[in-house]
Amino acid sequence: MTQKILVLPGDGIGPEITAQASRILAACQARGLDIEVEEGLLGGAAYEVHGEPLPAETLEKAKAARGILLGAVGGPQWDKIEDLSKRPEKGLLGVRKQLGLFANLRPAITYPQLASASSLKPELVAGLDIMIVRELTGGIYFGQPRGIEERNGERVGFNTYVYSESEIERIGRVAFEMAHKRGKKLCSVDKANVLEVTILWREVMERLAPEYPDVELSHLYVDNAAMQLVRAPKQFDVVVTGNMFGDILSDAAAMLTGSIGMLPSASLNESGQGMYEPCHGSAPDIAGQGIANPLATILSVAMMLRYSLDEPALASRIEAAVGTVLDGGLRTADIALEGTRSVSTAEMGDAVLAAFEAQ
Repeated sequence: MTQKILVLPGDGIGPEITAQASRILAACQARGLDIEVEEGLLGGAAYEVHGEPLPAETLEKAKAARGILLGAVGGPQWDKIEDLSKRPEKGLLGVRKQLGLFANLRPAITYPQLASASSLKPELVAGLDIMIVRELTGGIYFGQPRGIEERNGERVGFNTYVYSESEIERIGRVAFEMAHKRGKKLCSVDKANVLEVTILWREVMERLAPEYPDVELSHLYVDNAAMQLVRAPKQFDVVVTGNMFGDILSDAAAMLTGSIGMLPSASLNESGQGMYEPCHGSAPDIAGQGIANPLATILSVAMMLRYSLDEPALASRIEAAVGTVLDGGLRTADIALEGTRSVSTAEMGDAVLAAFEAQ
């Protein structure tokens, strides 16, 4: 059965990096992968055409797709839109919510070729392989009530941090299953010493633990978890946490690897339908210069093949191709080191495609 794939280039460097990832998708298609690929508008690009960051046409395409490949959304030209519902980021949040993409998988992997590019000592990060499982459709980013209003003569901003037992259990099972397949260690991150919602979070995680007797469950407060990521990151295998904490910790973990431009992500719903995107943003400061790193987006294609299309062999082939290119000393500007050769976005795409084809 033909699976539909939707590519959403988005804003900033999004079109440049998705163009290279789309070439890898086409190469997989040429090798028998039964997919139908189409494009759509999201974020600022959609706002400019439709006056909405998530047009109805894009949402319908997204609902029909098995996998969605996203570049990035946002840019300073849209920061002054007064109606917050029209800003590019709302388009991304809308897709996540409408498709029920509750489980965000963000690997932090240090390629051996890039250990010296990390801001930490190479011995602290060499061999790093962490999977952060972030709840994506609940928590303070979606809780109601929220807003800015006048109280006692001054403006007050407020948001609501809320999780139900079923939401916590759902993401908890994803994390336990992931840990079961990896290193058998799961660290749940909360702030249960001050936040009631995370007291409940911890209780639910403890309740699930007996169902996974081979997985060692531990708990850390989020401030300590941040410190431990910098102090001794290789102590972690799988980390599970809520939306806001996961947003912060996964970006911190990304920089341990040398460049956020190397890291893919997956956002999945209960049926395995997913949206795949690089962890970095739209990088408007380098957009159009042809120097952006496409590897995170290409590796996002590998995650799509593994988690939504059930094609682990093709996924591994892409990952191996990226490793081959790094072994060859090719680097985009963000990961360039002494003794390596800097290449453009398109040249990096050429090299990965050639390595993929050569296998």
